[in-house]
Amino acid sequence: MPETMPRSAITGLILAGGRGSRMGGVDKGLQPFRGQPLAMHALQRLQPQVGGVMINANRNIPAYQAFGVPVWPDAEPQVYAGPLAGFAAGLDHCRTPYLLTVPCDCPLFPADLAQRLAAGLRSASAQAAMARVGGRTQPVFCLLRADLLESLKAFLAAGGSKIDAWTGTLHTVSVDFDEPRDFENVNSLPELQALEGSGAHPAKTRS
Repeated sequence: MPETMPRSAITGLILAGGRGSRMGGVDKGLQPFRGQPLAMHALQRLQPQVGGVMINANRNIPAYQAFGVPVWPDAEPQVYAGPLAGFAAGLDHCRTPYLLTVPCDCPLFPADLAQRLAAGLRSASAQAAMARVGGRTQPVFCLLRADLLESLKAFLAAGGSKIDAWTGTLHTVSVDFDEPRDFENVNSLPELQALEGSGAHPAKTRS
């Protein structure tokens, strides 16, 4: 697929700001997967696709800073207000025309995620592009125009919290991907162990 926008136009954001409540309250992004933290796999997979990467985290900030990229908490980090609060933190610090969000707990996402979402966004002249696989959207895999911060702030101020409820107010396009396994996320330690032993492609080796 020809490149639809330069990598330098996109900032990547790894969402690692949740409570990890379904994983016993541990910091999900720092859980080991094949010898390194889950969030590091996301970083290694995202960096070749974008101009720069940030991490949204609300605890263990020094551990994430050790990854060598900027780390930004939610505006109210003690609240753990969900992924949209992370979106807002990312948009607030984004200095490129576009922001691409990915979760910290999905280490196998596609190596061409950014350019496929960018192609979908551009072809539809959309404000946002969201991944879809097997007929289901994946709201945390979202390419956004960086000028949407005020729209998001207004949505949050009105009590909104769901990603697809906000993107439903925008011109949003869904972009189809073929392999559901690429979007498997980890919600428990048994799921993490199962994924680790599955033989699925590790982040560092897929290009």
